[in-house]
Amino acid sequence: MMNSIEISGLVKNYPGFTLGPLNLQVPQGSIVGFVGENGAGKSTTLRLILGLARPDAGTIRLLDQPAGPGHPEARERVGVVFDDISLPANFTVKNACEFGKRLYKNWDSQVFASYRQRFQLASDKRVDQLSRGMRMKLGLAMALSHAADLLIFDEATSGLDPVIRDEVLDIMLEFIEDPSHSILFSSHIVSDIEKAADYIAFIHNGKLKLMEQKDELLEAWRIVALTNEQANQLDSTQVLGRRRHDFGQEVIVRTGAVPTGVQAGRPTIEDIMVYAIKGEDQ
Repeated sequence: MMNSIEISGLVKNYPGFTLGPLNLQVPQGSIVGFVGENGAGKSTTLRLILGLARPDAGTIRLLDQPAGPGHPEARERVGVVFDDISLPANFTVKNACEFGKRLYKNWDSQVFASYRQRFQLASDKRVDQLSRGMRMKLGLAMALSHAADLLIFDEATSGLDPVIRDEVLDIMLEFIEDPSHSILFSSHIVSDIEKAADYIAFIHNGKLKLMEQKDELLEAWRIVALTNEQANQLDSTQVLGRRRHDFGQEVIVRTGAVPTGVQAGRPTIEDIMVYAIKGEDQ
């Protein structure tokens, strides 16, 4: 299976923060949820993927082509949806279509018109007259109108109401029905990631902590309430994280390491993320 994104040994240094070395793949035909707390390195990674910043080390390939500054070919086949649209405030929806024609060789005005109607975007509406949700929909319509094989979402659903977020998730699932399509979905709204993603990539302090199939990840761990004595007997290599309280500990532990006779629950992706980051401190 080809990877739509292939990142190897990626490093980017900033004062007080280093991303990487990072190895990350987005398998063709899949949705990869890219999760991590604010400042973990998600946006830096996406900027490097899109050629908006230059890495200090490592390689990036998009759709089996070199990516980054000096390699614009692959970007033609990538649709990007940010948390807000980067168009002049006085641009109308019609202007956005005209801009797309100039920007992309494979721009399809008929496809754009179909999404414009679906999203109820009036042609004469200016960007500064659109709500945040409608601006995001305009960006999504543009991303879907130039025959992209890869979509990248950077916090695109943040701050939107649940109805619009569900609409975006439906669009993602429609897009991925084509087995040649892929999505990298970066968000701190973990519930959205859990609904849509096939794989979970979890980044913390610039390092990739895990990259696993979502269903396998959720089956691999269990959350249990233990006495301190029980918790202290666990093999630490089987523990993801723990929260201490007056009466014992809540622990996320490998499914096969749950103590006999202890009732275990299935954690959410958010549980796994929080315990992995903060579990030892709580």
